[in-house]
Amino acid sequence: MQDNAGFYGPLQYSQLWMWAGIGLLALVLGWYLLVFLSTRKRPVPAALPRFTPPSDIQSLKEAYLLRIDAVEAESAAGRMTTRASHQELSLLVRKFARDVTGVDAPRMTLAELDSHPLPAAANAVGKLYPGEFGAEPLPPLARSAETARQAVRSWS
Repeated sequence: MQDNAGFYGPLQYSQLWMWAGIGLLALVLGWYLLVFLSTRKRPVPAALPRFTPPSDIQSLKEAYLLRIDAVEAESAAGRMTTRASHQELSLLVRKFARDVTGVDAPRMTLAELDSHPLPAAANAVGKLYPGEFGAEPLPPLARSAETARQAVRSWS
């Protein structure tokens, strides 16, 4: 019988396992990096189209005055509520200001309109606010329509 079987050191792992683990870790990190970069918001291009003012402001005024008349007629015929008519008149004044100046007035609050150099639009929208958001009874639509017409006519 043999008394000394000898001492055997631990078996070494193959280098293949180490490189497979490093590769797997690199794949996971690459996946996270790909997901992170692909979900980031893209920067907005700096060159936005420039606004060009209308060449014939008089025909634009006439078109908006006709639209104001149409809103008043729709309300008189009962096809629009008084509140909806006031809201439409306010929107028409804001759209007119946008078409003339390029300022995105339909998306502005009254305070933002006041801070912008759009006094005619801000004044008209301020006068139309009680009809849009106020409690009943609402102001007469004819007076509000005249306010909108005056805002469009006074634009130079």
